[in-house]
Amino acid sequence: MTESSRNLLIAGNWKLNGSKDRNRDLVAGLLEGVSGDGEVEMLVCPPYVYLEQVATLISGGLIALGAQDLSVESVPGAFTGEVAGTMLSDVGCDYVIVGHSERRVLYGETDAFVARKFCAAQRQSLIPILCVGESQEERETGRTEEVVRRQVETVLDEAGIDAFDNAVLAYEPIWAIGTGLTASPDQAQEVHSLIRAMVSARDATIAAGLRILYGGSVKGANARDLFGMDDIDGGLVGGASLTAQDFLAIYSAAQD
Repeated sequence: MTESSRNLLIAGNWKLNGSKDRNRDLVAGLLEGVSGDGEVEMLVCPPYVYLEQVATLISGGLIALGAQDLSVESVPGAFTGEVAGTMLSDVGCDYVIVGHSERRVLYGETDAFVARKFCAAQRQSLIPILCVGESQEERETGRTEEVVRRQVETVLDEAGIDAFDNAVLAYEPIWAIGTGLTASPDQAQEVHSLIRAMVSARDATIAAGLRILYGGSVKGANARDLFGMDDIDGGLVGGASLTAQDFLAIYSAAQD
């Protein structure tokens, strides 16, 4: 666990997974292992269609609810297939992921579009979890800092530094998502430190309180070492969030 005053956040991104029965079993298992001390926060992000069900299942307040994406549109209209931040808030969401690498790579979301989603989330009183990270090619060609700096600064320029006082960032190297590869604690810390320094250049107080998660094949076996880094404030977890045992192992590591 880091030595800062920032509470760690363990966020589960269920992606395109789930069913009513599986969700019920998963949440029941998580509730058996999550504590209410507030030192480590747990968050789950199910697919849209299961948000209301999961909101009911976690109604005790020990687990927070988030969505995996949102529309840039904030008013009702002819936007078939889109889900607005107001709707997410209406069913109990506190958080929403924006700019996940799969949205950027598979659906062509640009840095500028991600920045608009970040702003849309905050307009609707949602806490955005802004994802940034480089591809394997970009890392191998020494462009990690360039890519991450561009992604973060685009949002800073659009939203303003004050917006980061109520936001979470997540560094997720694309080459480590779903591949079994993981950035070493030192590699992850280097990028997390860069992000915090970028924010600090605009406001040191906001930077000191900003939670920056690591995402990329986080497991119980590597979570303790990752969370022991000074600037890593938890994890954005994919596959390991789909079973209670695996997700609780990560959550427990954050409490050590």
